[in-house]
Formats: sequence, C-alpha cells, structure tokens
Amino acid sequence: MKITLSIIKADVGSVGGHIRPSQRLLNRVQEYVSDEGKGLFIDSFIGSTGDDIAVLFSHAHGVLNESIHKLAWDAFMEGTKIAKEQGLYGAGQDLLKDAFTGNVRGMGPAVAEMEFEERENEPFLMFCADKTDPGAYSLPLYLGFVDPMHNSGLILSPKMAKGFKFTIMDVAYTEGDRIIELNAPENLYDIAALLRDTERFVVESIHSRDTGEQAVAVSTTRLHNIAGKYTGKDDPVMIVRVQGAFPATGEVLSPYGIGHFVAGFMRGSHVGPLMPVVQGSPISFFDGPPIVSCRAFCVHKGSLTESVDAFDHPYWDYIRGQVAQKASDIRRQGFSGPAMLGYSELEYGGIVVKLEELDGKFRTRKVSS
Repeated sequence: MKITLSIIKADVGSVGGHIRPSQRLLNRVQEYVSDEGKGLFIDSFIGSTGDDIAVLFSHAHGVLNESIHKLAWDAFMEGTKIAKEQGLYGAGQDLLKDAFTGNVRGMGPAVAEMEFEERENEPFLMFCADKTDPGAYSLPLYLGFVDPMHNSGLILSPKMAKGFKFTIMDVAYTEGDRIIELNAPENLYDIAALLRDTERFVVESIHSRDTGEQAVAVSTTRLHNIAGKYTGKDDPVMIVRVQGAFPATGEVLSPYGIGHFVAGFMRGSHVGPLMPVVQGSPISFFDGPPIVSCRAFCVHKGSLTESVDAFDHPYWDYIRGQVAQKASDIRRQGFSGPAMLGYSELEYGGIVVKLEELDGKFRTRKVSS
C-alpha cells in the first residue's frame, strides 16, 4: 500500500514565554484536526516539543497535498485564537502569511513528508527539535548512515552495502532550491565538506542505493531567507524509516549521545549542545538548551500504532546530564567568540543595526613611518 507521512509543525503560542503550549491550545488543535479532517487522512498524532506543536498525518494523497496542508494550517489558526484568548506568548508567531496559498512551505510551519510503498513491517521515527535549525540533524544523519562506528549494519548487512544517496540543499541560496546529490561511501569526504557548514548546507533527504527507497525527509527550506531578511531558526522536524534496508533504530539514535553543538538557544542567536528529551518536554535554561524528541511508530495500512518515546530510557538520563554540563560551560562564555553565532546568522536585528551604525564611526588612522 502506498502511503504518505506528513509532519507539519508550528509555534502558535506558549505559556510563560518560549516554554510549552497550553493544554487548552493543544486540545483545540487536536479537536479541529479530528472534526474537520474526517475522511481526509487515515490516521494522525499530535504532540509538542518545547513551544512547538507537531501534527503527524498518514494519508494517501502524496506530498504537498493542498487539503492536508490546509487542514494543518487551519488547525494552527484555530490554536492561535485560543492562544490570543489566553494571552499566550508568541500567538501565531510561526504563521508568516495572512492566508493559506496552496501548501504551507514558505509560510512559516516546518514540513517533512515522504510517500512510499508500505513494507510488511514499517517502523519509522518522528523527530521534533526546538530552539535550533535543520542543520542540527546533519551530523547525526551523517554518522547514522555512513559511519560504521555508529551503524554497524554498513558492514554487517548486505542490504546496506551499496550505501545511501544524500540530497543536500544550499539554504543560503535565495533564488530557488539549490541542491546536490552525493553518494556514500564514494563521495564521503564531499558530503563531510558540505555538512561542516551546518548553517548553509543541510541534508534534505536520504535514499537507499540498494532499493532506491527514501529513508529520510527533513524540513529543510530556505525559510530564514525567504522573507528577504533573516527570520529565525526553523525548529525542524524529520521522518526516518528504519530497519531492513535502512539503519536500525538504535543506529539512528546513537549519534544523539554526543550532544553535539548546534545553532539556536536563546533568541536563536547562540550555540549550544542538542539535548535528547522525553516527549512533551518544555524549554527551560536560557531558552534552551536546544532539544530534540523522538517518537517511534509502526504504520500498517496507514494506521499508526501508539508512539514509544525513544529517549525515555535511563541511558538518555545520563546523556542529558552530560549535555546540561556542556550547556552550562558554553553559556558561561556569554556573547564571546563561538558561544554566539556569527554576524550573518544572528536572529535579532538590533545588533545588526548597531554594528552598521558603528561601522560608520570607524576611521583609518595614519601610521607614521
């Protein structure tokens, strides 16, 4: 059976600042999807990570389907009404347009989708991150799909022996979706050379070279440049199919034990370690640290099983402690050096204006011979 999985995520209001959506807001989004989406999708799931709400649909309409996207958009609009009634912070902040225009790409919400022929057993992972951008997934995807130190299936499973094809987007290019396709293991160093720059070159999708099937879909867009100026971190979502010709669940999760440093944190303008968190976790320290949740599902004939929290395990408690220490260490450095993002990636425009003003006050001093 051919099905489509669609994750559509937005921040439309939060309690106490950038912490977590209210239960009433979550309930309204859930109610609207259930009531207005009858007969449109096969199954759905709604959850939150930090201050973001993510809606997962399974359906048979393919990617970028107008009806599915409009349902999510309208649900977020309904949620925004509740956020305004409750006086929540940032009501409707991820809805960048006044009206729906066909699909939500470029309108603010993050979208990850893929269509595929359902296997007899179809497990997949739903990743949701907050206070960071799609580049946060690049290192874990690289390690989980090309590095035998994390993915032993690359040397143990004949189904993965041919490797994977990476589609990488240049998110700094504003004229269109500028992409490159590179194969692992042949182009391993080329992939690494691009993914080194997590703010410019970002994984959009990964396909098996053995079967040609898609394994990964990331909500990678040019969102932060579409408006003609920097508009902030994208708080990305991702779908990863696992097992069989794809890495095992544990091989995909393994790299998150690093707690690698990513862009985001407070005001989207700093650097911090990515913390794997349990479902529904709020944002806390310094509007962070950057967090990622992972829900594991199986889908059969389009119906979703209940989700399992992949990061709800004593091992990840240990990792969270290590990440917390890394977060504290880098925040002690404040605004200095690599603790804050570079000029071109600063989310808040005030410092950009300030630096432009100061630039005009510089003078060139003559050096006496």
